[in-house]
Amino acid sequence: MRMRMKRKESKILQELLIYAAGAAVSCLVLYVGLRQLDPNRDASKKSQQHKKEISRRIARDVINPDHIDVKFDCIGGLENIKQSIYELVILPLRRPELFSRGKLLGPPKGVLLYGPPGTGKTLLAKAIAKESGALFINVTISNLMSKWFGDASKLVAAIFSLAYKIQPAIIFIDEADSFLAQRRTPEHEALTNMKTEFMSLWDGFTTDKNARVMVLAATNRPSVLDEAILRRFSQVFEIGRPNRSDKEKILKVILKGEKIEENINFDYIAGLCEGYTGSDLLELCKQAAYMPIRDFLSDEKKGRSSLEVRPLSQLDLEKAVAISRKIRITLSDPEE
Repeated sequence: MRMRMKRKESKILQELLIYAAGAAVSCLVLYVGLRQLDPNRDASKKSQQHKKEISRRIARDVINPDHIDVKFDCIGGLENIKQSIYELVILPLRRPELFSRGKLLGPPKGVLLYGPPGTGKTLLAKAIAKESGALFINVTISNLMSKWFGDASKLVAAIFSLAYKIQPAIIFIDEADSFLAQRRTPEHEALTNMKTEFMSLWDGFTTDKNARVMVLAATNRPSVLDEAILRRFSQVFEIGRPNRSDKEKILKVILKGEKIEENINFDYIAGLCEGYTGSDLLELCKQAAYMPIRDFLSDEKKGRSSLEVRPLSQLDLEKAVAISRKIRITLSDPEE
């Protein structure tokens, strides 16, 4: 009797398990079927993937100020400009409590650096981010443009939204003339929409006096920029070619920490570099730094090898100046 009862209970339990398993499978099949029948399923999936791709593209452009190794001390010359930038740009970002009273004070919402190529505009922008402690969002037109219509505007909106959330933040645009140039009739519609979206969002945070978000731009051709864009730059700094005194300081900054002779006359070398920019002086020092290595290798071939490479000398710098002058004359003369 007991055996029959146990068999009956076991049979009922098996039937219940089979029924539960069947119900679970039916629910799963129904769920999968409904998912497959959803006409927006693929579009929704692509949309989510697209949003993730936009986030990844923006994240690549964000630079932590702790990872920037450029300070004002690393930039030779430009003493007056560096002082003005510190007072008008950096201090409001670092000490917002000093500029929260009244309507006249506050961090600038737009700063423009303009001047000839190679004068240190991009280097100065990095130093501003480092000194202010603001997160640096490097915006390039190649990262904003997309084959999908409307993506550029979405990316611009995402950049400003991110800047608000992580403030203090600097939105940096190098070669701004290629991105924010004057709007023309034959211009592509996507580019025009992107500029309009950029200015609209820029106006949005300029009304928030306490927002520590700044648009920092650098350009070689300020006259090409759209008039509406120029109006939004409250601080404009001209970064011109260095004078003789500034070139001397730049040379000292470049050669600081290098193995050089102590009797180098930097003022004399600076006087030889007429019309040189900071970038030109850097290339000049790189060229001069190879000369001790050439002498070392030449001595090795002649069997007079020394234990170490000699220090960089003034004669090396003078030779590098002579070589660079010849190259400049050749490039400036189209007939040669």
